[in-house]
Amino acid sequence: MHSALPKVLQPLAGAPLLGHVLNTARQLSDARICVVYGHGGEQVRAVLDAPDIAWAKQEPQLGTGHAVLQALPHLDAVSPAPTFVLYGDVPLIRPATLRRLLDAAGEGKLGLLTARLANPKGYGRIVRVSGKVVRIVEEKDADDAERAIDEINTGILVAPTAALARWLPTLGNRNAQGEYYLTDIVALAVAEGMPVVTAHPDAVWEVEGVNDKRQLAELERVHQRNLAEQLLLAGVTLADPARLDIRGELACGRDVSIDVNCVFEGRVELADQVSIGAHCVLKNCRVAAGARIAPFCHIEDAVIGADAVVGPYARLRPGTELGMRAHIGNFVEVKNSSIAADSKANHLAYIGDATIGQRVNVGAGVITCNYDGASKFRTVIEDDVFIGSDSQLVAPVTVGRGATLGAGTTLTQDAPPDQLTISRTRQVAIPGWKRPLKTKKD
Repeated sequence: MHSALPKVLQPLAGAPLLGHVLNTARQLSDARICVVYGHGGEQVRAVLDAPDIAWAKQEPQLGTGHAVLQALPHLDAVSPAPTFVLYGDVPLIRPATLRRLLDAAGEGKLGLLTARLANPKGYGRIVRVSGKVVRIVEEKDADDAERAIDEINTGILVAPTAALARWLPTLGNRNAQGEYYLTDIVALAVAEGMPVVTAHPDAVWEVEGVNDKRQLAELERVHQRNLAEQLLLAGVTLADPARLDIRGELACGRDVSIDVNCVFEGRVELADQVSIGAHCVLKNCRVAAGARIAPFCHIEDAVIGADAVVGPYARLRPGTELGMRAHIGNFVEVKNSSIAADSKANHLAYIGDATIGQRVNVGAGVITCNYDGASKFRTVIEDDVFIGSDSQLVAPVTVGRGATLGAGTTLTQDAPPDQLTISRTRQVAIPGWKRPLKTKKD
């Protein structure tokens, strides 16, 4: 991967590759999860450790069979529950596919997930006799006839746990790699007379692994296309399904529309008739019905009220709450502030650590000066206030209900309600003043 980050921590849709596999495993009923780790394992464990995960270190790394052997102490060999073997770099396997494999295996059978590929190069081949699986041969150990087989082993399997406990310690390493292959358990099952059955994924991408950044990018697009198709089938309007990135969970109501190149991170909720303009980034936020987000907005950990309008080029930082029909315009930044219904800040303003009432107009260039270099302070602007352009409100300060601040005011004390407060130097015109001229060079 040419990265300091271990492969299974490389992000796909904003989550580690292994995180996707763990989430799938958790959807299987009563799953007990064991992660076998090697390279970069402590870093992996630090990121993904959870109470429902057991960890088994594989050192040295002597092949897939040796890897699963490390997990045996964490498995219940007397339990009738079978054991799945999944892979941390195969992120898109679906729970429905695993359940299909489980149903095919039933009780007391070895189940293999296989697929047919036009170009099976690099994969182990499924060898059948009279239609029955008898063994798996790795490509490096295969002859020409075996390499011509197009049914491949995906590596994903389900086996009776007690049988795994019998087979794994007996595996040998007499092969081209000098490794202990998990696939050799197929021959052991056949020798015992245990049926070996197969199931197939609905799509090949479910079983594709990641070994480089190219493959990672390809699976990213597959995953995003799948998410886009789900949204389309649910009635969401996407300007271009190929230009959408969901890096978390996106929940949409009816008649939602999303323009191109939008990114959704964490948990995002869009209620009915919400419109998201092009090139927006939304992270962990709720947008109420009828709200409109214009292009090029960045919104994080915020709540946007019904029929509100945001942007273009607005930034809502964590702790922002907009009321119904609030307007936040171009190049306005809001942080840790509540802005009540029908209030507006339409141009070039910074609103930080503020509580703004209803029907307030915040003019262009207004700043709430909330930080003195050591501590944050709050600004309170009550209902029906008009803040003139280019004003600075030095917190802590309160602007009373119905007050007006004249343009260019620097407010350092509370402004009384229903009055004009203004802070300006006296305007002076100087008769006869001449603008300096440049001296001509010889």
